[in-house]
Amino acid sequence: MLRRFFQKELIEAGCDEAGRGCLAGPVFAAAVILPEQFRHPLLNDSKQLTEDERYQLRPIIEKKALAWAVAMVDHEEIDRINILNASFKAMHLAVDQLATRPGLLLIDGNRFAPYFGILHQCIVEGDAKFTSIAAASVLAKTYRDDFMVKAHAEYPQYHWCDNKGYGTVAHRNGIKEHGLSPYHRKTFGICKVVNGSLV
Repeated sequence: MLRRFFQKELIEAGCDEAGRGCLAGPVFAAAVILPEQFRHPLLNDSKQLTEDERYQLRPIIEKKALAWAVAMVDHEEIDRINILNASFKAMHLAVDQLATRPGLLLIDGNRFAPYFGILHQCIVEGDAKFTSIAAASVLAKTYRDDFMVKAHAEYPQYHWCDNKGYGTVAHRNGIKEHGLSPYHRKTFGICKVVNGSLV
């Protein structure tokens, strides 16, 4: 069962990102402040939910949250500052947009770049432990999926409607056949040339 709070003295915002391991597209992050009594039987780490369950939860989270925000850092900036820093930046941008200022950020993972003036706590697999991080994971994932489905309409050869930019066989085969799209992260070593062929 997910825990509601890490502590009770400060307002907490759960933060999570989506798209860190993808070959194409931006990284998205969300920050969510939930009311004290928030519960939903479906809520869990977004990776443990079906696509339908994530989209069922999204409007509930948005309606019930005391504050929520979603932000993104695009593929070009990911290439400039690296994916780890881009993930931190996306979380910072989401926190910037919160209508209520939290006193503590609960961060999914084991590293974070401190946000000036707000304490933070890193929690490994936090999206499976705390409701606010789980809620943030649902928002980040669904908003990123929406972006990649729209990008798929421009570049259907990479099958982003199915893989959302992750390195599936169909995605990699699309790269081999068509090369890189403008959305691909060029610093990710997506493909290399061996004996004149992309692999």
